[in-house]
Amino acid sequence: MIPRIHKQGSNTRGLLNYLYGKGTRDEHVDPHLVASFEYLMTPDPGRDPSATKEDLQRLLDQPLHLLDEGQRPDQHVWHCSVRAAGTDRILSDEEWGDIARRIVAATGIDSGGADDAGCRWAAVRHADDHIHIIATLVREDGRRPDHHRSGQRAQAEARLIETDYDLHRVTPGDGTAAKRPTSAERHKAERQGQEGTARERLREAVRGASAGAVSTDEFFDRLAADGLLIHKRIAPSGDLLGYKVALPGDRNKDDEPVFYAGSTLAPDLSLPRIRERWSLLAEAVAEGEPELVQPALPQVTHPAFARRRAAAATWQALLIIDHGDDGMAAAQIAAAGEVLDALAKTSAAHTRAELRQAALAFERASRSHVRAVRGHDRALRQAAHDLVRSGPALGRGEDGATTAMVIDMAVFLAITAANWHAKRHHHQQAAAALQAAEHLRNAYQLAATHPFAALRQRGQRLAPRIRERQADVLRKALPELAERIQAEPGWPALAATLTDVRQAGHDPAALLADAARRRELGSADSISDVLVWRLRRSAHLPAAPAIPTRDGRRTPTTTPTKPPAARAANRSSRRP
Repeated sequence: MIPRIHKQGSNTRGLLNYLYGKGTRDEHVDPHLVASFEYLMTPDPGRDPSATKEDLQRLLDQPLHLLDEGQRPDQHVWHCSVRAAGTDRILSDEEWGDIARRIVAATGIDSGGADDAGCRWAAVRHADDHIHIIATLVREDGRRPDHHRSGQRAQAEARLIETDYDLHRVTPGDGTAAKRPTSAERHKAERQGQEGTARERLREAVRGASAGAVSTDEFFDRLAADGLLIHKRIAPSGDLLGYKVALPGDRNKDDEPVFYAGSTLAPDLSLPRIRERWSLLAEAVAEGEPELVQPALPQVTHPAFARRRAAAATWQALLIIDHGDDGMAAAQIAAAGEVLDALAKTSAAHTRAELRQAALAFERASRSHVRAVRGHDRALRQAAHDLVRSGPALGRGEDGATTAMVIDMAVFLAITAANWHAKRHHHQQAAAALQAAEHLRNAYQLAATHPFAALRQRGQRLAPRIRERQADVLRKALPELAERIQAEPGWPALAATLTDVRQAGHDPAALLADAARRRELGSADSISDVLVWRLRRSAHLPAAPAIPTRDGRRTPTTTPTKPPAARAANRSSRRP
């Protein structure tokens, strides 16, 4: 149940014309009264042929005449819509009437008590799933009502109503969500045949442009490259104060572009908040905090290398969320949103839709009232920057395999973020993170199909003695999980990977035990899949298996990221 307090107005008759009219798309059916401050005495223009909208207007506005003309408030019309969820049953008029009385009482419009001279109000129903409440913001005794924070008070009452009427439970908010599109924006998008509103499309574009950006110039260059119109707010001193963006085709009645400030798209998309992502690191350097300063990493030009680095940074972020303080964890979660935005922007066609939905869902999980301590999130932000700079990835070979690898790690990160938020009672953020995890799982299935099919085929073709040797390694390293893993479809791929690990000069049992210790495996859909990616990262193996050539030889799908000698020197100490 979603109550929404609309902007106060001054035209009672105009709002009544809308409530009792046909609607902007003839969607209003049988408009009629379901409750009011004096239900039996209130004229209903919808059901009573002798009643008019003028009669109802005069009744509602009568308290205004108790005040001198100069004392009457200009914005005296209070308007609240209350909408049920699409999965809820159809409520009766009597139930909607009771809900209306509870909302006006909770918001301070009219407590309903016999001795209380509340405001005059009426509740109109013109559809199955919602009502509108109109009220005059002058009480019967001429005083103004105490309706401060009426939106939050209405939401709190709605949570109780959901329980009492056994309706869909809406997750409570905390005021950090992005602004919802208005009904006018939604209708405009529908008329234009757009998938989303201009506000929603701009929010997604700005988030994508800010993902991993390292300077104001880079951020604005990305916005311009995406075709957005940009208006910068410049101080007399020449300093940049803020920005607005617009879609070229989104225009008002005067044929002018409709601009949105970054702060109205989402709380963390204002210019000062975006600048925080890179400015705080510079401050840490200036203030001599070396723990926040990491050595410069080599330039990334290949999508597969960028995805390997993103997988490693995601793993480190998991540890920080689990064991760091709240500010550090909040920074990692926010930066993880940038990685998902960058992945969605650079993914292959077959995974793009699910990754885009994952990024859109996780956007809500990236904000809370916990202040992010920037600087500690540099690895993830660097990973997002590398993903964008390396360009689009192919859906096959090493690109496709490393995409599956980083998505696999992103699933764990989304679940970790959900658990972190849930422990702090951030209900909307926890739900959003779990929703993102589902989309990531779907994307993983699409990304992992080809590389895992090849690995499984290799594992199935292993000689019986080699398969049994790998089974012994599994039982030695993970005795409690061995039986479950061998029953999974991914076991042949893990057996093939253990063979590759041995051929690369590693101890398969030790590396497998280490891979299992890094993090719990119970939330994994496929333990063998997770272990494959962890082993291939730890042993510095190509994510995708070698591809047979026509003459029977096998060629690697990518160039090693480090010389063999350097890899050998780091095997014992380097962790992904």
